[in-house]
Parts: sequence; structure tokens; C-alpha cells
Amino acid sequence: MKLYVCYGTWKPAPRPGGHPCGNAYHALRDAGYEPEVIRSYGLGGLPSFLFINQTPGRREVKRLTGDHWVPALVTDDGAVISGSRPIMQWAADHPAATEAPA
Repeated sequence: MKLYVCYGTWKPAPRPGGHPCGNAYHALRDAGYEPEVIRSYGLGGLPSFLFINQTPGRREVKRLTGDHWVPALVTDDGAVISGSRPIMQWAADHPAATEAPA
């Protein structure tokens, strides 16, 4: 599982409602996942021809989702989920399987 984020996975964040990348990351962790975090840097709202959106992570997010916005999740089965709210909902709906005690 890969989670593409901007610069980090902050919690708490100074912005109301938290930072989208941190919200997605912590929802996955709370659901029992340990995603590989790929820091993609850049700014999704800027035009794609600008250097700041040409980092390897942003190019991959563009290839996967059609735009440069993060967070973006690639699940172990190859599904791509874009945006913090959809990722948070996916995590809530698909908690990681835990082994039953022996």
C-alpha cells in the first residue's frame, strides 16, 4: 500500500480540520495499516508545467489520478483512491485484517 502525500503526515495540524495528508495517513494507521509514505512535495493547485509539480511523486500521482493533488492511495490490490475524505472512508470501510488469538 502506498500513500502519496505532500510534505508530511502532520497530526495535529495548524489548519482547521487538520491537514488532508495527515488525516488520510492517520485514518489508515487507525484502521491497522502501515502505508508506505511517498513524499511528493510540490503544490497540486499550480499548473503542471511548473517545475514544482514535476517531482517524481507528483508525476506518478498525475499518471494514477489525472491530476497532481495529494493525498492519493494505491491499495495492495492496485485500486487508486484520491483525496483525503475518500481515503478516510475507504480505511473505515476496510479495516486491516487481524489474526485471531491462538
